Amino acid sequence: MANERLRGAILASGMTVEQVADRLGVSSRTVERWVEAKDQRRPYRRFQYAMANLLQRDLSDLWSDEQTSGETAEAGRAELVTLYPHRAVVPKELWTSLYAQANRHFDLVVYAGFWLSEDPLFFRLIREKAQAGVPVRLMLGDPESAGVAQRGQDEGIGAAMASKVRNALNNYAPLFGLPGVEFRLHSTTLYNSLYRADENMLVNGHVYGVGAYLAPVLHLSQVPGGELFSTYAASIERIWESARTITSPEDESEAA
Repeated sequence: MANERLRGAILASGMTVEQVADRLGVSSRTVERWVEAKDQRRPYRRFQYAMANLLQRDLSDLWSDEQTSGETAEAGRAELVTLYPHRAVVPKELWTSLYAQANRHFDLVVYAGFWLSEDPLFFRLIREKAQAGVPVRLMLGDPESAGVAQRGQDEGIGAAMASKVRNALNNYAPLFGLPGVEFRLHSTTLYNSLYRADENMLVNGHVYGVGAYLAPVLHLSQVPGGELFSTYAASIERIWESARTITSPEDESEAA
């Protein structure tokens, strides 16, 4: 059944399908498929929001089964457990207590995360969770990448950032080859360090000119209808897919 809500909103905007497609950066045929809604076809989430913004409509005006913007915002607020002004004031035990609860997801996305690589309790949790069948995914920055170099400049420590990554990898050496534990190097521009344990996540922002330990940290807990947690979770998956698997600390020197 065609999406008459979407068709009507496009007509009311005074734009043609071609103009809408051009503004969204897709083909006109793609917009037509969204309107025709064959096989329940609808845009990816980012295009739904872009369409709603372009047409000045709420998502629920264009897709009847969607939440209103207010409902989405309220769910997002419910996902925010705590906001810490600096990573340095996050209770030390919180990091490991969250990972101790992991049964399905144990993800670390950082450039170096050197401080955790020196924590014996974190190492023990990795071993215990991997043995219990929880996939442990550790994603560190490629020391040779432009992203790591730029972050070093942003923090005012230059090449020391790449050295921190290499030192962290060396600290993790005893965990390489452990069944259920996989290390990957990423080359992304990392806007946040992400620490996920199932439906809980700590998001440490990266702020120009200061180290991550002085930047804010969001403690998120996923709730139905919320999109704050899922936004960061999707970012983890994209980084994972684009990153390169390494089997020892020495592998980093081979990264492109």
